[in-house]
Amino acid sequence: MTMPADPAAAPPPGGVPAGPSPGAAKRAPAGRRLRARRRLRAGVMALLFVLGGVGLGLLVPQITFESTVSGSKATDWLVAGGFGVVGLVTVVISLLFLVVQWSFTSLSPRLNLFRDDPIVRRTFGVSVGVFVFSVTAALVIGGQEKVSVIVPVAEVVAVLAAVVFMRGLQVKAFASLQLAPTLSAIAGHGRVILDDLYRRPYAADRPPGVRLPPRRRAILWPHRQAVLQQLDLGRLLAAAGGAVIVLRAGIGETLQQDDLVADLHGGEVADEAVLRGLVTGPERAFDQDPLFAFRLLADIGMRALSPAINDPATAEQVLDTMESLLRALVTRDLDVADVADDAGTVRVVLALPSWDDYLGIGLDDLIESAAQSPMVLLRARALLTTLLNAAPPARQPPLTRRLQRAEQLGAANFPLIWHAATETAPRSSPAAGRG
Repeated sequence: MTMPADPAAAPPPGGVPAGPSPGAAKRAPAGRRLRARRRLRAGVMALLFVLGGVGLGLLVPQITFESTVSGSKATDWLVAGGFGVVGLVTVVISLLFLVVQWSFTSLSPRLNLFRDDPIVRRTFGVSVGVFVFSVTAALVIGGQEKVSVIVPVAEVVAVLAAVVFMRGLQVKAFASLQLAPTLSAIAGHGRVILDDLYRRPYAADRPPGVRLPPRRRAILWPHRQAVLQQLDLGRLLAAAGGAVIVLRAGIGETLQQDDLVADLHGGEVADEAVLRGLVTGPERAFDQDPLFAFRLLADIGMRALSPAINDPATAEQVLDTMESLLRALVTRDLDVADVADDAGTVRVVLALPSWDDYLGIGLDDLIESAAQSPMVLLRARALLTTLLNAAPPARQPPLTRRLQRAEQLGAANFPLIWHAATETAPRSSPAAGRG
């Protein structure tokens, strides 16, 4: 990723300290909601359900009721229900992971939507909680001749709850095996990030960029290979003090040992303080990565166009989804890299993608891969024409270059098809190329 490429967005050189300028006062602090969001892991959630199961297992047998059942029968029901639920959910989750992840790998090895879906953790947690409740309650009533009917009723309710979660898990897994729901889920994740990051419409009369104080030194990545997944802006702003932290690594980039992570301007900040604001992991994640959805969509489209698969209709669907994301960006203000503190002084400068970065990741490889697919080239032409008609003048040149490349490939490889399509759908029409 690179810093925004628009000339107006580039901070001019010089030694003037960063401070509240007319431009800075009007800028929404980009990523003000970009806080490191750590998902509740399966182990933590399971622990919470275990504690809940223990508590209910101790409490429910103490409830008195006029109707009673045999203590030995209730114990048998509890043990059978608890072990049955935990065994069933283990088999179901294992099989679903095998099937769904195999299906996802055929689309992109980086696609892990089902694995990261909260319903997987919740289903496993509920099943563990039911098991713990059953065993705990069985131990509590083990020596009793009669127990309240509430105990078997609670067991039935708990087992039904686990079955409901397993049913939801199955429905989610079956939907994940279909292309359209998968593309929709990728677009949904990507749209949430883009809407959170770029909130204002594009304005041609943007204020001048904030002038940075002199560069003091660089901060390098001291660890082994890792992927930058999230930024904790709260920590970065707190660490900056009187300095300006200019990040050189973008979210989603792979950091190698001794790679440049950030530059310090105008002051001194400990390396550890800056590095604590970076959340890394072994792979890219949707949490804050604005380019990840585009990367996944491009992966799916290129695999569909590979000689081994040769499925241009899938690539056309990918371009439909890609258009929904690019149309949301083409009229947005992408110059949101400057993050100010409470006093309005810029303290952090993010490494965000430019308009050309989004187009490059999302479309360049797909257009080249579609050289032997007229329907995909026509769909790419229609997409680029639509964006060109909606784009402000400053964002039209990158679209024009890609439109010319798509037309060059189409006219050279499929002259009859291309001539007929361009005759019936003029280039200036948003619907161009759909025929």
